[in-house]
Amino acid sequence: MERIIQQVLEQYPQKVKLVPMNYPLSRHRFAREAARAAMAANAQGKYWEFRAKLFENYRSLSNEKILEIAKQLGLDMARFQADLRSAQIRNLIFKDMMEGRRIGVRGTPTVFVNGKRVRIRTRSDLIKAIKKGDVRRGTSLNN
Repeated sequence: MERIIQQVLEQYPQKVKLVPMNYPLSRHRFAREAARAAMAANAQGKYWEFRAKLFENYRSLSNEKILEIAKQLGLDMARFQADLRSAQIRNLIFKDMMEGRRIGVRGTPTVFVNGKRVRIRTRSDLIKAIKKGDVRRGTSLNN
């Protein structure tokens, strides 16, 4: 899904906006830690880079791996570790999870287009959903 979304973002940079939300699944042992780490990296302007590294290393995630990624990206480690423990980041993730539950998220990834959940399997599916949603708002997507 990551690749599909990236392709669509590149194809429609003025029309499509990605709004990532945290919804760490309980069945993934390090999901909450990874979400907190990504938000801690975000505080230093490295969200997307950190997130990409998390996905590259998802099979080997551990607290040590998370710290290793932070070091690789040149983060201020004292600040990063403080942010990992911060109530502000925990609350942000909690709010995202509550919003996800409220709108019917049951797993990840879940994609919404203009507030409507859509089932996406291919790039074409996503483009169709975007075009359909955008037409209802009175504009169109053209290649």
